[in-house]
Amino acid sequence: MPRRQIRFARGQYYHIYNRGAGRQSIFYEEKNYHYLLRLIKQVAAECELTMIAYCLLPNHYHWLVRQDGDTPAGDLPRRVFGSYSQAFNRAYQRSGTLFEGPYRAIMIDSEAYLCQLCRYIHSNPVKHGIVAAPESWPYSNYLDWIGERTGTLLDREFQQRHFGTPERYKAYVLDYLAGRAPLSPEFQQTIGLLEAES
Repeated sequence: MPRRQIRFARGQYYHIYNRGAGRQSIFYEEKNYHYLLRLIKQVAAECELTMIAYCLLPNHYHWLVRQDGDTPAGDLPRRVFGSYSQAFNRAYQRSGTLFEGPYRAIMIDSEAYLCQLCRYIHSNPVKHGIVAAPESWPYSNYLDWIGERTGTLLDREFQQRHFGTPERYKAYVLDYLAGRAPLSPEFQQTIGLLEAES
């Protein structure tokens, strides 16, 4: 399947994601996650990109990114995983591609989708059966969103504008996980199509 053309533009939000080749792990140890997060911070700052929500899972990742400058948001996964893949292959004496294919990206064009995407990303470790509660997974910025950690990979103004307090956001996520607030049909359809492509 040919790669879809994505229009990257200043001020736009993007859902960027990918998974390991053959659904294999892209993180072997805790230090792999920390190394990748350091790369994200460095490259995002250089490219004038803001990480809104992220989740790194053993064999895939999801990011919600805002492009604040002229550098395309797609430069973030390209640069970050270019460096990461080389270091990973050297460290574990492996060769070949780490991912199934190029990263996937979708431009977010509605506020409702944007809000649902945040909780979808933060709920991923629970939905995949890795942990029982989203706060138990340290490799997302959910703990920062709910005020239990002081990480810098998030936009607190965005959080406050869209969700108010950390407590309200936590309730928003937990309502979804408990089945009290399902994702909209439009969101489910889009996510289903995207996941089928990856």
